[in-house]
Amino acid sequence: MELILQLIITPIVLMLASKVIDGVYIKNFKSAVLTSISIMIVSFLIGWLITLFLNVATLGILWIVGLGIITRTIANAIIIEIIDQSRKDFDTKGFMPSLKLAIALAIAWGVIDIMF
Repeated sequence: MELILQLIITPIVLMLASKVIDGVYIKNFKSAVLTSISIMIVSFLIGWLITLFLNVATLGILWIVGLGIITRTIANAIIIEIIDQSRKDFDTKGFMPSLKLAIALAIAWGVIDIMF
C-alpha cells in the first residue's frame, strides 16, 4: 500500500516542485510519472550504496546522533542528479535544486510513512 501511495504522491510532488523550486523543470505529468518511477528504481538499486558511502565518509556521526535522514536525503539528491542526466524531460539546474527536491520528497514520503 505504501509503494502505491508513493507512486501516486511522488509525481504530484515533482509537478509542485517544478512550479515552486527555481531550477527544477519537468515537461508534463507523464514525464513526472516516469521520472518518479526512475527515482524509485535507482534508489532501490544503488541508494543503499550511496547512503553507505556517505555514512563511511561522515564516520556514521549523523546516524549515531539520530540524524540519519540527512544522509539519506543527500543520497536522494545525488540520485535525482543521476536521473537528471539520464532523462531529457526532467532537469535540475545544479545540486541545490536537487537537494530541495529531495527534501520535499522526504517530507512527502515521511507523511506516507506516518500514515501507514
